[in-house]
Amino acid sequence: MARFLFTLVLRNCLRHPLRTFLTVLGIVVAITAFGLLRTTIDAWYAGANASSASRLVVRNKNSLNFTLPLYYRDRIAQIEGVKSVSYADWFGGIYIVPKNFFPRFAVEPRTYFDLYPEFVLPPEQMKAFVLDRRGAVVGRKTADKYGFKIGDQIPLIGDIFPGNWSFVVRGIYHGADSKTDESQMFMQWENLNETMKKVMPDHANEVGIFLIGLEHPEDAALIAQQVDKTFANSHAETLTETEKAFQLSFVAMTEAILLVIQVVSFLIIVIIMAVMANTMAMTARERRGEYATMKAIGFQDGHVVALIAGESLLISLSAGAAGTWLIYPVAEWVGHRFGSIFPIFLVSPVTPMLAGAMSLLIGVVAAIAPSWRASTLKVAEGFRGIG
Repeated sequence: MARFLFTLVLRNCLRHPLRTFLTVLGIVVAITAFGLLRTTIDAWYAGANASSASRLVVRNKNSLNFTLPLYYRDRIAQIEGVKSVSYADWFGGIYIVPKNFFPRFAVEPRTYFDLYPEFVLPPEQMKAFVLDRRGAVVGRKTADKYGFKIGDQIPLIGDIFPGNWSFVVRGIYHGADSKTDESQMFMQWENLNETMKKVMPDHANEVGIFLIGLEHPEDAALIAQQVDKTFANSHAETLTETEKAFQLSFVAMTEAILLVIQVVSFLIIVIIMAVMANTMAMTARERRGEYATMKAIGFQDGHVVALIAGESLLISLSAGAAGTWLIYPVAEWVGHRFGSIFPIFLVSPVTPMLAGAMSLLIGVVAAIAPSWRASTLKVAEGFRGIG
């Protein structure tokens, strides 16, 4: 009986090829869009999710727009539990035209790369970077996008730090894993500071953030309190937080956008669910006479329900599988096309599971109403609709 019912389900799916095709196409598009939107949300949190529990970030308590004196480094290093200290400045600038965006930081090369072992740089390239004040290191993704090679010049028009700057590519780093941001560029902070001493002496010997490596990650909260206490009531008070909290503070600025994306992702499913339900209701109405005939010759209500539910689930699950498969190439294209906005654009393992669950939900919900009507259909009432 099960094999017979399955054969009927297959034939029913193909009785109106155009209707079935359009329904499948709609579900495929909806599931792919759902997966892409969920991946976009994951990409927004990628930096926070990839952060290390063994690092703290120290910034000016008022805002990131305010700097901190360089001498804070030595005082931070004296705090018990601090393993290492580095510092960095957001450089900004424009590479040829404003749309050529990729993150650019001025850093202290030795301590910074020690703190970030996920940025893998060959030793000879690291040595060349350290020895060249005008040296720079770029991520593999950025190097591939703009064709940067070792020895190339990268001209930048300064905005935060005015002037025409030129840097020499001395290294190209790659990520230790797929969750590492490979879009950044690093130059030597000392080069930036020497220029500031000449053109903007009031802003010399100041940094944007300090980065702390911890001996024991579980001491993060205590050390953060000690750092802020050390500089309390100073002219530049600090706010120390975990690297994840620091990253999430940027995400919080766009919470409204993220909420809209999440709402839209589920709204798409609701819309296609309504379309699928209408399709199944239309199909069930057309076959009232057939269901009455089946009941008249001995088929049970459960057999009729199985036909309707089977057709709905077969269409939704097969279309959902195709839509889930499409998420991966589409996400890869988006990641390549908008890599400067989303440095890490990967489909998480949860996304296909959610897409599969949504496909199942679409099929189940679409089958509820027509299955109930068919199961309660009287034989005589069904035959009245024939002819």
